Amino acid sequence: MKYQTQKVALYYFVGALVLFLSQVTFGALAGAVYVWPNLLAETLPFNIIRMIHTNSLIVWLLMGFMGAAYYLVPEEAETEIYSPFLAKLQFWLFLGGGAAAIVGYIFGVHGGREFLEQPLWIKIAIVGVMLIFLFNLSMTVLKGRKTAVSMVLIIGLWMVALLFLFAFYNPVNLVLDKVFWWFVVHLWVEGVWELIMASILAFLMIKMTGVDREIVEKWLYLIVSLALFTGLLGTGHHYYWIGTPGYWQWIGSVFSTLEVAPFFAMVLFTFYMVWKGGRKHPNHAAILWALGCSVFAFFGAGVWGFLHTLANVNYYSHGTQITAAHGHLAFYGAYVMVNLAIITYALPKLLGREPYNQTLNMWGFWICSSGVAFMTFTLTFAGVIQSHVQRFLGEAYMDVQDQMMFFYQLRLGSGLVVVIGAFIIVYALLVPRKETQRVNAAAQQPAE
Repeated sequence: MKYQTQKVALYYFVGALVLFLSQVTFGALAGAVYVWPNLLAETLPFNIIRMIHTNSLIVWLLMGFMGAAYYLVPEEAETEIYSPFLAKLQFWLFLGGGAAAIVGYIFGVHGGREFLEQPLWIKIAIVGVMLIFLFNLSMTVLKGRKTAVSMVLIIGLWMVALLFLFAFYNPVNLVLDKVFWWFVVHLWVEGVWELIMASILAFLMIKMTGVDREIVEKWLYLIVSLALFTGLLGTGHHYYWIGTPGYWQWIGSVFSTLEVAPFFAMVLFTFYMVWKGGRKHPNHAAILWALGCSVFAFFGAGVWGFLHTLANVNYYSHGTQITAAHGHLAFYGAYVMVNLAIITYALPKLLGREPYNQTLNMWGFWICSSGVAFMTFTLTFAGVIQSHVQRFLGEAYMDVQDQMMFFYQLRLGSGLVVVIGAFIIVYALLVPRKETQRVNAAAQQPAE
């Protein structure tokens, strides 16, 4: 590490990895309920399992972003973090708030709005945590060097906090409720989170390929411009059928189609940087995660998003398993992988140990990615059947669900593969190799 205060990122990375395991475990449990509908029906209903699954995902991704910021901003700004104490305080407040929310969900304490189920006091606490975080990070940037990477990152993080304020607005009118609800949900994942993702990838490309910073920053500006240009009005694909004017069908169709562009640019960017700089960096696992991130994000957010984003197609497909296929592959490719890329790069430096479990980490990459890919194909086939039989032919919802049971069984199997892959990844990241343990033990023995 160049700066000692980067060490605070370790709190966030470890916390994120623990929540990552929680998220995939509850995801597998939710998949099991699709196969055995009465499983835990009285003890832990499906809506609560799903709530914990999705909220754990959001919290651990945000925690990973925070850790990434505390790791890369000091190197970009060439200065120590403004207040390591605030960074640690923020972590424990955020972790405690997330844990309290999950315990509350189990006992039926929640707001009910999808993805924004947190009770009011938890939402207020989240805002407080974000203010501490943004103050600490902004002061660090202001007292040091300003780079495109750090500025894009901090703009993205500020926008995350500002857009979350719409979570407090819950109008009685259901149309308005959904309009502003998407201001948080869509503009996070298909807007400002892309800025955070692009800045982290840019940092990794600078560090691992040795390509000139000026070249990387030009690509970063291009990706950010495409993401904002397409993502903001791309919100329209959520406004097709909620009671908004018909012109949103045209706006949503056009700009959602263009949303493929920034993800394709990320593929070109990462592969061109690695090709230009070569794979000389010793951390091959981090390079693999960075390259995999751009590819899976392109297919998940780009291609699978495009498959059902046009209004005349979405009329039949919205709310089916096609949506679930897109959501799983997009989140995994864009945000899970970018977090695991920066964690894989940073943890060996934070823990001061090399060599690290490269091969095991890469095995985890392929196992987890294969599971997600198979799950995506399974849900896509199920969604096509559902769209045709239920929406086009008009059969009853539950009758169609019975016809899709085979696909739900396959989805459960692929989900278990993902869980296995996730545990392998976390083990590879946190547990040192035996060679490293022997070296550390020898170093600690007193000299005779």
